[in-house]
Amino acid sequence: MTTAARSEKTGSVSRWTFGRVMAYLFMYLLAALCAIPLVWLVRTAFIPEAFALDLFGLHWPTLNNFARVWNAAPWGAYYLNTLLIVLGVLASQFVTITLAGYAFARLDFHLKNTLFVLFLTQIMIAADVLILPNYKTISSFGLSNTLLGAMLPFFASAMGTFLMRQTIKTIPYELEEAAKIDGSSLMGTLVRIYLPLLVPTFIAHGLIAASYQWNNFLWPLIVINSVAKRPLTVGLAIFAQSYETGAQWSDVCSATFLVVAPLMLLFLVFQKRFIESFAYSGIK
Repeated sequence: MTTAARSEKTGSVSRWTFGRVMAYLFMYLLAALCAIPLVWLVRTAFIPEAFALDLFGLHWPTLNNFARVWNAAPWGAYYLNTLLIVLGVLASQFVTITLAGYAFARLDFHLKNTLFVLFLTQIMIAADVLILPNYKTISSFGLSNTLLGAMLPFFASAMGTFLMRQTIKTIPYELEEAAKIDGSSLMGTLVRIYLPLLVPTFIAHGLIAASYQWNNFLWPLIVINSVAKRPLTVGLAIFAQSYETGAQWSDVCSATFLVVAPLMLLFLVFQKRFIESFAYSGIK
């Protein structure tokens, strides 16, 4: 190798290394900036109330803020209501998106592609636009101020159906043909062949749907009136409003931490499976 070629190769490697270093520095800097509110929230939640605004002081952590906040509102009922809503929506969506995704991926029927495009238009419609018609429908069913009324508009998911369709199309059709030769019914084929292969997609969609339902605020605020049926987001908003004049940041941050901690823990546990699920589904 000539000196010029060796020098050119070394310079190319050096430029690539410098570019990677700068890219990583930029990503870490951006991540640090995004983490500042979360770090401040956790710090304020665990330090004594008297030092909530002492930004640079070091203080021993305490759990007194959480004890005081927990006794100030029915957080146990809020947690139970939120879990029921999240689990109810997930159970329903797993059934509907699996059947719809299989239909759009494997079955042949008239205007299938047109119906699929129309089905996906739901993604482009903001949920806030549908609040009034959804509330009229829920009220006509007599489901206002019920947990079922808070769940019903989310029993189907266009995004989940899209993920299922894309994943099912990657599964070899020969597996289904072999099951049919063995005498398996359609539901048997779905349960024995497709469901085990769809677990990564279930995890990806489940994390997205659970996060959305856990953080959903406007629709539960409108459809639920009683204190005993409030989810965490509505309960937190009412709790924070009562502290606006006093600026009790320790209590507000402690209550916020109670709401976001389970979701953060869920993502930290499943983040690897979450990323792998989108790669497996072919979604970039």
